[in-house]
Amino acid sequence: MSGGPKVAIVGGGIGGLTAALLLSRQGAEVTLLEGRDRLGGRIAFERDEGDVRRIDQGPTIVLLPEMLLSILEEGGVERDRIRLIESDPLYRIHYSDGRVMTKHRRPERQAEEIERLFPGESKNYLRYMNRMRELYPGAQKAVLERTFPRKRDFFTPRQIRMLGNLQAHRSVRGAAANYFKPDELIDAYSLQSLYIGGQPTGTPGVYSILPYAEHEFGIWMIEGGYARLPIILEEELRSRGVEVRLNTPVQKLTVEDGRCKGIVVDGVREEYDAVLFNGDFPGILPLLEGQPESKRKKPYRASSGCLLLYVGTSKRWEDPAAHQFFLPDSLSDGLQAVFERGMIPANPSFYIFNPVVLDEHAAPEGESVLYFLIPSPDASQITWSKEGKRLARKVLQAAEDRGFSGLRDSIKWIKMRTPEDAQKDGNYVGGSFGIAPILAQSGPYRPQPKPFKSIEGLYAAGASVHPGGGVPIVMQGARMAVNQLLKEWSP
Repeated sequence: MSGGPKVAIVGGGIGGLTAALLLSRQGAEVTLLEGRDRLGGRIAFERDEGDVRRIDQGPTIVLLPEMLLSILEEGGVERDRIRLIESDPLYRIHYSDGRVMTKHRRPERQAEEIERLFPGESKNYLRYMNRMRELYPGAQKAVLERTFPRKRDFFTPRQIRMLGNLQAHRSVRGAAANYFKPDELIDAYSLQSLYIGGQPTGTPGVYSILPYAEHEFGIWMIEGGYARLPIILEEELRSRGVEVRLNTPVQKLTVEDGRCKGIVVDGVREEYDAVLFNGDFPGILPLLEGQPESKRKKPYRASSGCLLLYVGTSKRWEDPAAHQFFLPDSLSDGLQAVFERGMIPANPSFYIFNPVVLDEHAAPEGESVLYFLIPSPDASQITWSKEGKRLARKVLQAAEDRGFSGLRDSIKWIKMRTPEDAQKDGNYVGGSFGIAPILAQSGPYRPQPKPFKSIEGLYAAGASVHPGGGVPIVMQGARMAVNQLLKEWSP
């Protein structure tokens, strides 16, 4: 394709990088503008003071690896440039009574593990897997690979049947309860809504495809860390001559006669054929000041926040599971405090990522780098400068007591990232996953890749845009935005 459109991409997160790859591959003249001093958005490295040790700052789990690799390949990035390492086992779940359940990818091994801990429940697990295997292909096409410019496009007879089969009228936890009886198993097959910042009891059942996808497609990590991905993509874009401008915040989107005609940077107007906004979607509204679309009667609801700890230690642990979840007596009660009351639970749930288990070079010999994620209220509800350290101490003690013996004495360096830090970096209200995946903000009710019917030439991508959060899914949203842009563009 030659003589393609001149496109400005506002924001260099993974959605913007993906869009730049795909557009430049199709001959578009792309300018990528990022307000910060680096690309990648939520995907970055956290480093120790000497810049010797590092660990992912944001996402750690690669789900749907084929979706990720195929989109990159479509954008001209060969698969062998992104080396994926499979997590085997998938992860462990530590229950408050001391029992530990290991999640395995192979159904027969998982059935044995469930039968060991929950006699009689293995048949329900197999029933769950068989049913979800039937439903997943249709759900992927109907939910992850389609846009919904009109709400009625979502509610076709075929879609309604699919939504009914996925129990979209129920929550993810309610859908899991249709298969499993013990609360512990229901938790194990619904906590995945936390990956996208949703409460298991408040996230629509259509997201039940997440726990299924873990078993069917595996859990992976990128060798060297997830944050290697934007580095590789930036190298590719610069090698093509794509203009990348860092430390360049966009002040305004210019709209005339119902069409987005460019941007304003440092008070100077720049003309483009189309603009693609990549960021938490509520951030587009101030850029449309003076336009009717900048007004919204009801604010978006943010996803949950996270308290994140990055810890370097002088020891390694023997457990072969890189990912571990530690649950309190009642996960539902704890998450209700976070999501509904804006409070830090007395006994918080938390997740630990220990990458040296999968990649021995993730830390110096004999050492570890650990990533802790604690679901938390967003930045509007907690004084994090005070509460962050208190919560960190509690979680480090719990981790030592429940699986990481000698942790605290082995700590060589530690950093903390609160929802307040996330808000400063542009995350909506400090939520870690874009706007919340509640029913009123999912599917046709979520901002679409072409977000405004009344503005031509303006597109969007990111965790707050349909189809939603999670790195491969954000990339898929960027692909849909690019496809629509190219379809609608005419010189």
